[in-house]
Amino acid sequence: MDTEDVTRPRKGGSFLLERHSADGVQTPERFDDELRMMGRTAAQFVEREYVPVAERIEALDYDLSRRLMARAGEQGLLALDVPEEYGGLGASKTASMLVTEKLAATGSFNVTFNAHVGIGTLPIVYFGTPEQKAAYLPRLASGEWVAAYALTEPGSGSDARAARTTAALDDSGENYLLNGTKMWISNAGFADLFIVFAQVDGDRFTGFIVERGTEGMSLGAEEHKMGIKGSSTRQVILEDARVPARNVLGEIGKGHRIAFSILNVGRLKLAAGAIGGAKDMLRLGTRYASEREQFGVKIGSFGLIKEKLGDMQAATFALESAVYRVTGELDRRLADVGDASAELAALDEYVVEYSFIKVFGSEILDRAIDETLQIFGGNGFSAEFPVEAAYRNSRINRIFEGTNEINRLLTSGQLLKRAMQGRLELLGAVQRVMTASAAGAPDGVPEELAAASGAVENIKQAALLVAGSAAMAWMQNVEAEQEVMARVADIVALAYLGESALLRAEARGDDASALLARLYAFSAVDRARLLAVEALRRIPDGAKQVARLDTFLAEHGVDLIGLRREVADAGAAEGGYMITAS
Repeated sequence: MDTEDVTRPRKGGSFLLERHSADGVQTPERFDDELRMMGRTAAQFVEREYVPVAERIEALDYDLSRRLMARAGEQGLLALDVPEEYGGLGASKTASMLVTEKLAATGSFNVTFNAHVGIGTLPIVYFGTPEQKAAYLPRLASGEWVAAYALTEPGSGSDARAARTTAALDDSGENYLLNGTKMWISNAGFADLFIVFAQVDGDRFTGFIVERGTEGMSLGAEEHKMGIKGSSTRQVILEDARVPARNVLGEIGKGHRIAFSILNVGRLKLAAGAIGGAKDMLRLGTRYASEREQFGVKIGSFGLIKEKLGDMQAATFALESAVYRVTGELDRRLADVGDASAELAALDEYVVEYSFIKVFGSEILDRAIDETLQIFGGNGFSAEFPVEAAYRNSRINRIFEGTNEINRLLTSGQLLKRAMQGRLELLGAVQRVMTASAAGAPDGVPEELAAASGAVENIKQAALLVAGSAAMAWMQNVEAEQEVMARVADIVALAYLGESALLRAEARGDDASALLARLYAFSAVDRARLLAVEALRRIPDGAKQVARLDTFLAEHGVDLIGLRREVADAGAAEGGYMITAS
């Protein structure tokens, strides 16, 4: 594989074909003073504004949620993605993700916040007319108004273009009449503005800006949910809802561009929030394990508790490394754009990364919460302890922003699509991998990371082997083999997270991050091999490629149990997450 040129913008998915150098990768350690200040502001907001009223927020207090949003607006937390000319800060995507990470601990309020700043506000930022931006963005950036996003319907979820809500011009030609029902709408109970999608004349999927109080719009009752109970979730019912034609968002018939582009950003933000949630679980689990005694000793000394904490530490490090790596790529690409259209193109470049990072972020967080609850034992199941609420709240993340099943298929499907379009030179890489030998350690990698770095390069080779074998066997029907495509997606994700952790460890140059990166990388090899073997067994004549797989994912011989113990001990000494970005 080639070594990439750090001076050029990297293509989405290019990590499969080239090794990105540690010099060109963003890490939290490289954040500037402005980013650090923004992170501190968000953390202080949580401590000073949210924590004192947390119980009331979880009881679904509309007025309090709105006041808290207004306070967030006063502190600039709602304005990051809004251009300066419309009352925003025009901040980097990294700043936006960092704030999302810090607010993860606010549970239901985190849903309220992200529905507003992400899917509620960004459609107007990227697709609004100058008049729409001037009318709405200053209010949304300040927290005067709260936004919601109305896409899902009783009969359509991930298949957005199957929506049945209709829009037709009235006799005056000045208003659209919208009819239909939207469901699972976050912030609906107190939102002032709704981004609503409908089929114009029955078949042209289009976005609309709909204000609260619009004639013909009403709300259903609050949904009784398993988690995020302090966030408002209601149906939006449209019965000849009269929306001015000037409130059409973007082009008529192009609403899918709005829906898909905004959901892509939402996927990355969800993964950023998962970092904060996983760090919180490490803090809770590590400290509880250091205090709780069984059989006369602290449970943190038990090997099976160390195993949980060790894996949590490594997965959190890999996820954090991956999220800020891709936001760094995005910010570098956005630095040269001149308008909203060019910015959208830059955002769309990393749809592959957004999809698998959302999947792995939500699943890493769920695993961290589940393991922390297990460490707490019976106390973890009690609402008197904080893990119980986290357990309920987290489950929605695997459904939000497109289910994890859909996002796995998007990962592999987008890779194949880009290969067919010539945007990513995958086809030649697949042909080479069919006869290639195992990749060695990349040049210049520190000795302590060399074996792990070579192993991750070989995970990439395995991903290409499986994807290529599947494509050649099924041709245009390959996407119907969802189980195989999902396994390809997971192998790709393991390569990216593993490489991200190793590049960050190389940049940091310390023992703690090297330990975490090695644990994640070698664990990823074992998981990738299992996934690849299952996929190859399904592919016609794919069993013949299992021997080639042995070339890339051979037995590494690393004592992962020993590494997990080392990591857990280091985490215990720190009282939680063992990495400080300094």
